[in-house]
Amino acid sequence: MNSSDAVYDLDTAGLPKHVAIIMDGNGRWAKSRLLNRIKGHERGADTVRMVVRTSREIGIGVLTLYAFSSENWQRPPSEVAALMRLLKRFLKSEEAEMCDNNIRFNAIGDIARMPADVRQILQHIIRLTADNDGLLLNLALSYGARDEITAMVRALAAKAASGELEAADISAELIADHLYTRKMPDPDVLIRTSGEMRVSNFLLWQIAYTEIFVTQTLWPDFSREEYLSILRDFQKRDRRFGRVEL
Repeated sequence: MNSSDAVYDLDTAGLPKHVAIIMDGNGRWAKSRLLNRIKGHERGADTVRMVVRTSREIGIGVLTLYAFSSENWQRPPSEVAALMRLLKRFLKSEEAEMCDNNIRFNAIGDIARMPADVRQILQHIIRLTADNDGLLLNLALSYGARDEITAMVRALAAKAASGELEAADISAELIADHLYTRKMPDPDVLIRTSGEMRVSNFLLWQIAYTEIFVTQTLWPDFSREEYLSILRDFQKRDRRFGRVEL
């Protein structure tokens, strides 16, 4: 079966509305080949392109990629600087493709911590693609779910203190509306590459009922075929959301 044939194995009516991916393993991929870690990140950018293109082609509504966590700021300054340069280069290279393919770009996280030149290109592409209504591509940058939840609590507490909101009015829906992913469906699928069995402070509120897939494949080696295989497996899962079938 070739790549294009594999698409037609999917039930288009049963596709996930939102796919989230923890893109892990770039450094290990490079180390196993005696390369600089940045070479792994560069190769990982090719995988990002593949996943975005495949998601758009098959009709995924929202794709959220964990690109840089709040904890990643603790990495060596030289690596962080190189990652920021790579991110800026990647965004510039993909700008035309996002416009040509009706992709709406968004960034979630503490974007204020990003370097000014990176913030500038992020804001530029967000504005440029704002009217697109195809795939919504979220890059999680300087993102940490505990920080996101803390910010939400502070916002609701401030509204309660000002009298704008009664504590009894706080609901799960109101909480969701104060997260970075407001107005987006929760992820149906969470994929983690490289075999690590943890969610690493990613979308902790949003993944309460998400189907989780962990693959041993390192992110630079993650293929279109494996992505489609995971989506086919998702379509076989029985999602009861706590209910019991009688």
